[in-house]
Amino acid sequence: MPDVSAWRIPLPRTPAAVPIARALVRTALTDVPVVHADSDTAELLTAELVANAVEHTAGDTPIELVVELRASGCQVEVHDGDPRPPGVLGAIAAQGPPGTRLDDLMPDPWQEHGRGLLLIRALSSACGHRPTADGKAVWFTLAARPA
Repeated sequence: MPDVSAWRIPLPRTPAAVPIARALVRTALTDVPVVHADSDTAELLTAELVANAVEHTAGDTPIELVVELRASGCQVEVHDGDPRPPGVLGAIAAQGPPGTRLDDLMPDPWQEHGRGLLLIRALSSACGHRPTADGKAVWFTLAARPA
């Protein structure tokens, strides 16, 4: 297997993109048996990234799913046209403004939304975001587990 197998797939910026992205990640991890990343976790975290891009990006510009498979694990990125950092992930990475406590960044436990990025931080090996020429990429990695 080459060092990296990669896929770049444009997706519609609609809720239908979420199950499509999950299926693409599942298929990629199944079709490249050398990569032993946890497929269930990869699908869950991919769904969170895609759902956030669909919900928080204006316009109808497609989003892009990038999946990289390596012997060391997998990395999934979702590119969108909004340059702003992604909510709590950006705030925690920057530790918030001076005087901000981590509790201040946590979602309200009574709200339906707001936990996806925390889930990504908790279940991935690493995660983050970076600017792109057209907006940003939000990503996570999962380390390979023993075969």
